Amino acid sequence: MKFTSILAIYLIFWWGCLFLVLPFRLRSSMEPEAHVPGQAESATPRFSVGRTVLWTTIVSAAAFGLYYINYVNGWVTIEAFDLTRLRG
Repeated sequence: MKFTSILAIYLIFWWGCLFLVLPFRLRSSMEPEAHVPGQAESATPRFSVGRTVLWTTIVSAAAFGLYYINYVNGWVTIEAFDLTRLRG
């Protein structure tokens, strides 16, 4: 597999994992931290972009690593998902 293909697939994994990581460690403003006047009740009081990017990178690297190992070793192939055999 070419490096550009690896990079493109990894970026797809990264953006997908971003949406999985966003809900991690969210706290509502109902917790003891200070509520900012005019802020929505459901808004989180603190959001760390750096921490979210770090966790997204870790999770996406693990997910992409599993994908790439499967790609190299051929454990699960498209033939495993052949649904025409189920029609009987």
